[in-house]
Amino acid sequence: MPPADADRTVTPFPVGLWEQPQPSVPGEAADDAVQRIRVPASITYRYTPGAAPTRFLRGLAGKRILGEKDPVNGDVYVPPRGMSPIVGLPTTEQVELPDRGTLSAFCVVHIGFGVNAPPTPFVSALVLLDGAAVSLYGTLLEIPIEEVRIGMRVQAVWVDDDQLEPSFESIRYWKPLDEPDVAAELLKGHM
Repeated sequence: MPPADADRTVTPFPVGLWEQPQPSVPGEAADDAVQRIRVPASITYRYTPGAAPTRFLRGLAGKRILGEKDPVNGDVYVPPRGMSPIVGLPTTEQVELPDRGTLSAFCVVHIGFGVNAPPTPFVSALVLLDGAAVSLYGTLLEIPIEEVRIGMRVQAVWVDDDQLEPSFESIRYWKPLDEPDVAAELLKGHM
């Protein structure tokens, strides 16, 4: 074993290891940067939900929103994961939640994506369902963007019965309700 005060010289990397070669394309200037290209891409996911998410997704196929209750503090989580994220204990009690709630956060989307996305601009929203401890994601429609506000009351718009599936897509979007707003202070901690 070398002594503690032994030389600790670090060997440098070979010259040119991290350098890029200069391009040599006939007729092309090396300094002309490419501004944009379009390349088709796709990702296929294979998701196997556990028992709690399966119950939730099957509930959506029946126009029901199911959450699960924390066994210690009583908070209801939707979609459920089968375990409390706060106390780490299993959530075994299912709770049916209404398909209405309060807009807890939102953003205006100006860039289109996917074939099922609404025309831009549209509102991407977090909805705190009545009785839930955390918000669900959804699209908010049927209201001018400049009128959208945190605290407004909203309700789910479901697909037609023949299109219901065990999928979040069973809720087409959320629409405003003609009900008084909820104070923003009451929404803190429920994102």
